[in-house]
This record gives sequence, structure tokens and C-alpha cells, in this order.
Amino acid sequence: MEWTDEGIVLGVRRHGESSAIVELLTREHGRHLGLVRGGASSRMRPLLQPGNNVTAVWRARLDEHLGMYAIEGTRLRAATLLGSSHGVYGVTHLAALARLLPERDPHEEIYEMLQWTLDDFEQPGIAAVHLIRFELAMLAELGFGLDLQSCAATGATSELIYVSPKSGGAVSRAAGEAWRDRLLPLPAFLREGDGGANAWSEQDLLDGFQVTGLFLLRHVLEPRGQGHSDARHGFINAVTKRRPRAAVP
Repeated sequence: MEWTDEGIVLGVRRHGESSAIVELLTREHGRHLGLVRGGASSRMRPLLQPGNNVTAVWRARLDEHLGMYAIEGTRLRAATLLGSSHGVYGVTHLAALARLLPERDPHEEIYEMLQWTLDDFEQPGIAAVHLIRFELAMLAELGFGLDLQSCAATGATSELIYVSPKSGGAVSRAAGEAWRDRLLPLPAFLREGDGGANAWSEQDLLDGFQVTGLFLLRHVLEPRGQGHSDARHGFINAVTKRRPRAAVP
């Protein structure tokens, strides 16, 4: 068995004295592991950092085997990403989200979105917006997408400023007024066609993380006996300068 694909490094762990098991999110073969001979060497370590893009050749006698990777770097962005606290936390959290996907199951749209997110991750605010949108995309990919395009109560497509914590649907200003204390705020940057979609405040970011955090926890993490990672909390604190961990799901 042999294939060649492009991939993004999610993680690496040492295997024996000099080898490493590398986990990639590949474009056509999904989340896939393989053994890299010499992967723990000083020459290979910079290449095998989370967030880097690589070209990988995978070989194995049988498809179900771990197999061997021959890897070459194509975009080594890890040094830049890992140079800031929001970058370290963000890359770690993005990798944890990607691990929610079934192994060896292709998800090309998620691959493209992860690559695009990592390419534009230097500024904390922009990185936060991208990460929230990536969490929304992961919910949709796993079968729990939120409907933020029209009001869940009336079908209206304008003035969508709330999210129902029960249905995950958007709610308009008029329909939600009587229930505003029970609804989640929908930040402008998540509203389709909203004039304020390219601007955000610190509170907008916290509101966005509250929306995605609630549904990730309810539908994806808790059924697996998991909770939000420390990396997610660390990222939110880094981009909003917010200290309390428990404030955002």
C-alpha cells in the first residue's frame, strides 16, 4: 500500500530512540498516523511541529497497519505560530478539534479551512474569529450544525441577534425580545451579510466562544466523556485578557 498526500501536522510523539509517530490531517486521507524514521532527530524536529504543512508518502504492507511516513516540509509556519501565547494555545486547540474527526476519514473542507485559519493566525483578534468559525465548521462536519441564517421562530433573515441555547437556531430581535434573558447573543461577525461582520469587540469574541462552546460541550465532548481543553481556555484568556476560566463554556 502506498499513497502521497499533503497534510498538516497535528502532533508528534517519540517512538524508541530516534523515531517518531506523526499525526497528520491530510487532504484526501483524513486524520492519519505514521512512523517517521529519524523523526526525533534535530534535522526533523523543526519540520514535524504542529501547524506545519508537509507532503507525505505513506507506505505499509496492509492498509490497517500504522505504516511509514516519508515527509518533506512545504510551509513551515510553526515557528511563527508558536512565538505567541495565543498561537501556542490556538494551534494546540485546533489540533484537539481535528482529533474529533474519525481516523482515516477524509474531510477536505475541514482540511482547507484549517490551512486557511493557520495562514491568518498572527493577530489575536483575527485568530479568535477564525477559531470560532472553525468550531462552527466542526460542529457542522460532525452533524450538529447551527442554523444562523434565519430566525428559528419566524423564518426572518434580518436582525438576527440571538441564538437559542435549545435548538441552536438564530432568533431575530423581535421574536427574541420577550426571552432575551434566556438566549445567547449572536455576534455581528457570525451574521451572514451583516455590515458589522468585519468588526468585533472583546465581548463579541466572548459571545462567539460561548455559542460554540455550549454546543461542542453538549453534542460532541460530553457524550465522549470529555470537556473543553485547557488550550481553549488559555486561548480565550490570551486574546481577551480575561482571567476567569469558568466564564465561557
